[in-house]
Amino acid sequence: MAETTEAVEEKAEEKQGQENGAGQADSKTQAQPVEFSEAAATGDTGADGSIDILLDVNISVTVALGQAEIPVRRLLQLGPGSVLELDKPIDAPADLYVGDTKFATGTVVVVDDRFGVKVKQILGLGGSAAEDAGA
Repeated sequence: MAETTEAVEEKAEEKQGQENGAGQADSKTQAQPVEFSEAAATGDTGADGSIDILLDVNISVTVALGQAEIPVRRLLQLGPGSVLELDKPIDAPADLYVGDTKFATGTVVVVDDRFGVKVKQILGLGGSAAEDAGA
């Protein structure tokens, strides 16, 4: 079989490289194409099957009543009985967060001597909000 000029030159360069730098890695690396076979579908790709595993996962929900910015000096002066005024009026809805993402608003309620939140609006549902989604 006849070798191409390029193949002959590559062999000559390899031989010269082996003679000149024995023990050192060749500076030229040949790239070769690789063929991958198709991945087989597992069959369990439906939406119902893939979300079921997440339905029992617990996540933390944070309710923000408001916020305040104060100097460190004032923060260090706070103690039992101190009052920290928040930026929201008393009738403003509380914000519900998962992580740093606000997902709903609601009203603070008392349930069996504990605070609770009655959800009034779910955010991000394409412009329409779900009213009274839960208690």
